This record gives sequence, C-alpha cells and structure tokens, in this order.
Amino acid sequence: MSVNKILILAVAFLVFSCNGIRENSQDPWLLGFVKADSLNPILEPSQIAVFECPISNAIVHWEERNVLNPAAVVKDGIVHLFYRAQDSAMTSRIAIATSTDGLHFSRPAEPVFFPEMDEYSSLEWPGGVEDPRIVKGGDGRYLLTYTAYDGKTARLCLASSRDLITWERHGPVLADSVYRDTWSKSGAVVSRLEGDEVIATKINNYYWMYFGDTDLFMARSPDGIHWSPLINEENGELFSVLNPRPGYFDSRLVEPGPYALIRDEGVLLIYNASNAANNNDPDLPKFTYAAGQALFSIDEPWKLINRTDDYFIYPDKPYEMEGEVNQVCFVEGLVHFNGKWFLYYGTADSRIAVAVSEEL
Repeated sequence: MSVNKILILAVAFLVFSCNGIRENSQDPWLLGFVKADSLNPILEPSQIAVFECPISNAIVHWEERNVLNPAAVVKDGIVHLFYRAQDSAMTSRIAIATSTDGLHFSRPAEPVFFPEMDEYSSLEWPGGVEDPRIVKGGDGRYLLTYTAYDGKTARLCLASSRDLITWERHGPVLADSVYRDTWSKSGAVVSRLEGDEVIATKINNYYWMYFGDTDLFMARSPDGIHWSPLINEENGELFSVLNPRPGYFDSRLVEPGPYALIRDEGVLLIYNASNAANNNDPDLPKFTYAAGQALFSIDEPWKLINRTDDYFIYPDKPYEMEGEVNQVCFVEGLVHFNGKWFLYYGTADSRIAVAVSEEL
C-alpha cells in the first residue's frame, strides 16, 4: 500500500468516528456530542399504552407504530421529553416522557397533546400533531411549535402552556399572511440559556423564529404568539436565510433542529439536512438525514455568518439506518442539564436516541 493511500485512510478514520459522530473544526460556537450507544435507543414503540381518541371515539394503541422526533425542556429539575407517537393508522400525537438523569425515561400512560374536536381539528386530522419544539416564553408560558397535518398539507402551528399539561392552541404561525394554507413546518425560536432553562429572547424588540423544510425562512413576533414571516422585498416571497448546497450533505433540503441558541459568537442553529439523489455528498446514501450547524448574527438573525461544511451526526446504527424511513438521524430536542448538553433525535422515523456533550 502506498504512503498516500495510508494517509488517506488515516484521515478517513479520524473524520468518521465509530459512533456516528463526525468531527467538525473546533470553532468555539459549535456544540459537540457523543452518541449514548450503550443506552440507545432510549425510547421504542409500545403495544401497551391505550388512549380514547376524542375524534374517532375509538380506543387506540397510540404509540404502537413509531416514536420519533422529540423536543425537550427542563422543568423543576426534570427533563421532559415531548415525543411524537404514531398509531397503526399513522396518526401522530405528542406525549411527555420524564427523566431525572436525561437518559432513562418514564413513559406516560396517554399523550398530552393530540387532535381534538375543536376549531383546529380540520387542520390536525387525520395526520395528527407532529415534530414539536419547545421553549419558555418571556412571560413564563411555554411555547410549543408543532406541525398540524391534515393528511395533505403540513402547517406550522403554535400552542402555549403554564404547566406543560394544559395547552392553549393559537393556530397556524402564518395565519396572518398569504402563506396560511401553504406547506410549512419546524419552528425554532431564538432563545438564550439561563441555568438549565431555555428562554425565548427578543432581538431588536422582536422574537424570531427559523422555519421551513426546503430552504429556511424566518418569522418575527412582538409577543411570541402572533407571528409575521419575513418577506423578500425584491420578489415578494418568503425571505430565505439558509439554502441547500449542491455537492454537500444538505444538497436536498435544510430544516431546523431544536430552538436556536444565542451564544457569544452569534445565534447557533443546529439543523437537519437531506442528501440529494444527484450532485450530493458521495459519502452518504441518497436521501440520508444528517445534521449540521449554522451561525447567524445576533443583531441581524437573518444574516448567516458561518456554517459547517460537514454533518456532525449521521446514521450508522441499525435502528438509525432501517425503519419507517431509512437512513435518518433527525435532531430536534436539546437541553442543558447537570452540566452537559443532551441532544435528542429520531432514528429512521421509528425510535428515539440521545447524544451527550461529554462521554458517559
């Protein structure tokens, strides 16, 4: 074997770790993680739990098919994991699992947030409520962004709660715009860390949110409840702040992960990405979901400052590579707890796993 070949293999070994984490540069704004392989997956579908659906009036095994794509928040020293669960009909509901260590979770008997017979049922049925993100608002209310899916169109929606149990729906985030009934999802609110609490934070008198699952767009709000999308004055369309890149792991689409985090260097957005079928990252199978990190200006949160060239987490375990949708690591929950960062992610749209900022 030639010296050059040996060097190439050595570099490849350093770049791709054995636990599905890919090293990026050591820029101070980046967060680094190690998968908790000895514990993962931390949640799997269950045939046990049942629930009486208020729309169908039927008893359903509400998490028997898949559990996936969780958000997370720390309240009263406990990690609350808001996870999406699907029944056999593929209707999604959101439930809360709890943990005192961020790794081992107690499951609930029933979901906490689900389609009901109300003014929003036509938006949420039969697909359900999907893919939550959660932060604490400036007034103490928890803000939950989620996807309402009627079986045809996904709409980014918002709900709020004082106690994480009783929720008030506020409807589509884009309700006051021409985009109300267009496809939208994945709302990541710009927030700061105070202790172990993540709190939505105003910049220039507004709250800000990244959203979208093609390009990324932005919306802003004076109160955290009523939002308006940023519009490109040149073409009248949604203002794009992050785009797919031909030849990279994010060549097909980009989509927000957890909330966006204000750091000293700027606003950090961990984002999900899909690899295109052509002109993509050749190291990944086509349509693989992996995640990257981007940095935006604190004063101008729509202005991109930096972006990783590589993904930092990707599917490399059987439960990440095969499932309802193959080749998926979809990051969505992030908490700071007991001095560490815990990153929760869906695997192959079927199970839930965790990566931690320090080795266990």
